[in-house]
Amino acid sequence: MVLVRRGVVEVDVDRVGAGPPVVLLGSVAGGRQVWDPLADSLLDRYRVLTLQMHGHGATPPWSGARPQTLTDAVRLVHAVTAGGTERLALVGHSFGGAVAMRAAVELGERVRALVLIEPMPFALLARAGRGDLLDDVRASRDRLRADLTAGRRDEGARALTDHWLGTGVWDRLPAEHRAAIHAALGHRLAEFDALTDPGLTLAEVATAESPTLLIHSPTPVEPVRALVDLLVGARPDWERAAVPGAGQGAPLTGAAAFGPLVGEFLDRHLGR
Repeated sequence: MVLVRRGVVEVDVDRVGAGPPVVLLGSVAGGRQVWDPLADSLLDRYRVLTLQMHGHGATPPWSGARPQTLTDAVRLVHAVTAGGTERLALVGHSFGGAVAMRAAVELGERVRALVLIEPMPFALLARAGRGDLLDDVRASRDRLRADLTAGRRDEGARALTDHWLGTGVWDRLPAEHRAAIHAALGHRLAEFDALTDPGLTLAEVATAESPTLLIHSPTPVEPVRALVDLLVGARPDWERAAVPGAGQGAPLTGAAAFGPLVGEFLDRHLGR
């Protein structure tokens, strides 16, 4: 673990391997233990940076003085990539996928490969006339807030996990993953704010130049399915793969399913 400081921004990041940098961005149960299998498969040819988002690992939580935005979250990416001009890749899952999309816009041509595993920039749904699905996301956020306010942390953890990962998933998770999710519940509220932030537009997505691989499960939850369809409609040139186990709980429950696919994509676009 290295705590990187750039200005007022502090970010906890692991660095392993050597070669072009690959930045891993997630949120479910933090980043370190859930990204380890993918990092291990890449470190022989890439410098893998597993970045902890606000409130995970030693990265300070979001201050709460105002709602977090995607641009706020991207400052963590800038902190670990600033000062260089080398090409890099971004791999983001869930909340981390939305952050990776915003980061790719801001980093421009430096991003030579972008991998999105069921990204969640839900504000795009409203722009596409699916405000009903954005309301569903907000309802999940509001239920979590109510559970935390009432001191029902166990109920909040179970409801949030089973809503997004599937009924009964909470009961099947290893104890260490449950503990990590439980500890990060309060930080998820700030992530929900960023996911519903309109600071990423479909026009930016439609004109981004980074070669992109979009991975999703064959049966994603409805707001994610609608997002996948929206993104594919805007970017038919993106590579797309439906992989069993590559859903919202992928780093927790199915990282092995998409690891080789990610490695092959990076080798084509970053490793050449």
